[in-house]
Amino acid sequence: MKKIFLILFLVPQFLIAQVKLPQIIRDSMILQRDANIKIWGWASAGEKITIQLNNKTYKTKATANGNWVVTVAPVKAGGPHNMSISGKNKIILKDILFGDVWFCSGQSNMVHQLNIHDITYAKEITEANNSNIRQFLVSTVTSLQGPQANLPSGLWKYAVGEDVRPFSAVAYFFAKKLYEKYQVPIGIINASWGGTPIEAWTSEEGLKDFSTIINTIQKNKETDSINRLNRRPFSDSVFRKTMDKGLTGEKKWYDETYTPKGWKNINIPGYWEDQGIKDLNGTVWYRKEIDIPASMIGKSAKVFLGRIVDADVLYINGKQVGGTGYQYPQRRYNVPADLLKAGKNIFVIKVTNNAGKGGFVPDKPYCIFSGKDTVDLKGTWHYKVGEVFVPGTGGFGGGGIAAHLQPAALYNAMVAPVINYTIKGFCWYQGESNAGRAEEYAKLQPAQIIDWRNKWQSGTLPFLFVQLPGFMDYNYLPSESGWAMLRESQLKSLSVPNTAMAVAIDLGEWNDIHPDNKKDVGERLALAAMKLAYGENIIHSGPLYQSHITEGNKIIISFSNTGSGLTTNDGEAPAEFAIAGDDKKFVSAQTKLEGDKIIVWSDVVKEPKYIRYAWADNPVNPNLYNKEGLPASPFQIDK
Repeated sequence: MKKIFLILFLVPQFLIAQVKLPQIIRDSMILQRDANIKIWGWASAGEKITIQLNNKTYKTKATANGNWVVTVAPVKAGGPHNMSISGKNKIILKDILFGDVWFCSGQSNMVHQLNIHDITYAKEITEANNSNIRQFLVSTVTSLQGPQANLPSGLWKYAVGEDVRPFSAVAYFFAKKLYEKYQVPIGIINASWGGTPIEAWTSEEGLKDFSTIINTIQKNKETDSINRLNRRPFSDSVFRKTMDKGLTGEKKWYDETYTPKGWKNINIPGYWEDQGIKDLNGTVWYRKEIDIPASMIGKSAKVFLGRIVDADVLYINGKQVGGTGYQYPQRRYNVPADLLKAGKNIFVIKVTNNAGKGGFVPDKPYCIFSGKDTVDLKGTWHYKVGEVFVPGTGGFGGGGIAAHLQPAALYNAMVAPVINYTIKGFCWYQGESNAGRAEEYAKLQPAQIIDWRNKWQSGTLPFLFVQLPGFMDYNYLPSESGWAMLRESQLKSLSVPNTAMAVAIDLGEWNDIHPDNKKDVGERLALAAMKLAYGENIIHSGPLYQSHITEGNKIIISFSNTGSGLTTNDGEAPAEFAIAGDDKKFVSAQTKLEGDKIIVWSDVVKEPKYIRYAWADNPVNPNLYNKEGLPASPFQIDK
């Protein structure tokens, strides 16, 4: 009996003694070329570890805590290679390439996969066939307690066939451009999460100068404090039965046999608050008979419903076809081949809105199509309100803590586990979630850049970032703008050495925080990389404000990054300039382009002190470029 007990006791200890590798070090990885790289992992205390790569052998011992790390000498670009790691067990890693590795991070515009933009980039997805471009997608996880040693999951995937769909679209086009230029493997470590603030991606040490944020981090480490926040009394809206009349009546409103009564007219697209429904948060049902031609019958089809605020469910002929739980994704639903009928088909859409304007976002595609046949879904529909959310008891519930929004929480779980992995540089696309705190962001972003460089212990690694594009309503008069202030904070981060900014002011969409054009963003980042990381003598950025002088009622502005010269993309005078005197009451300015300078004035401002360019959430016509085709960054001159 004692012998059996001893065997049972020893088995888990033996398993613990096995050499273990971090999730990111695995088959098909891309390692940084021409640099010392670290291979690390865990084993039993004092266990001897041997690594073999390219006919070279590296040896070390695990520490008393079971950690080990080996530094591998530089290897030229290429492959594939095999690597063996031996201790009490042996691991063989296959299909390893050496090339350039980029850590790509941020919020949703870095998250957005090629799959989400598969109409715009259908050709690129179909033709993707490059096993030398690979992505490691970091799982979305959090930690409030501190830096984690490993990731819970993840694989290196090739940019080949359907496997390219989960690639960050921005990162893919960035990598593709670099591969085409240098013909070396490009690895993407994609650690991104939609709707997250910059401080969530920065370590506690990196945030040491922000006392309020540090206090939050300390409180988040206290289990009792977190438990109190999460032990909230649930309102009736959480886990309650639905009160939606469209689902609780004798017949559900999407049922083919339901007879509509008392439905009113409404247009798609459009928000219901703009069509006679005042301040309603709740559910609104839309219904219409759609004529489908016989040529579409017996074929699978696809429905485009643009974007909907906030959530939707689509029914066709009584069957649920698709649904989305939040406002940002584009609605693209597949329709089975046996569902449509020649002639009249009943389309019903249940829309749920929790705050602000609810309904269908304008200037988006609304249609059903199959092959060469397309039926327009825009126009007059009928609507009926299913449920009204009483303030305080509606869709969301309340209380609790959102861990992914907490400072250092994403650094701890999604960045810290890979800081031993040698990289070429960073790509960063974020800022939307900090747009209300631009002044703080001007300090937070430099702190993050310095923090990440310190963590990787690789000097001033190139840090490339995207300035926010245009978004929201056009305003034809000079006005204040939170997004413009955030862009200025991003612009100020260029004072940190070895940084570059991809200006995207011309790549936005007024009605979509996730604009479709991800290719130009990625390629502008690639230009920045060619300059900073690869030492190319190129113009990598659009014009940036450099200096100015005042002559009478005119201000003459000089720029850097003018390249072959300043120009406008429409042949007109530079637009989107505003000017003000001491009172800071901005008026639209007149402009004149002279060589590499712009003269700005207004006849109503006799003593100008302030200038703004493209200073709006979504400037109407930011037409200032260099002749290399890169747009000027928005800016302001503050005396």
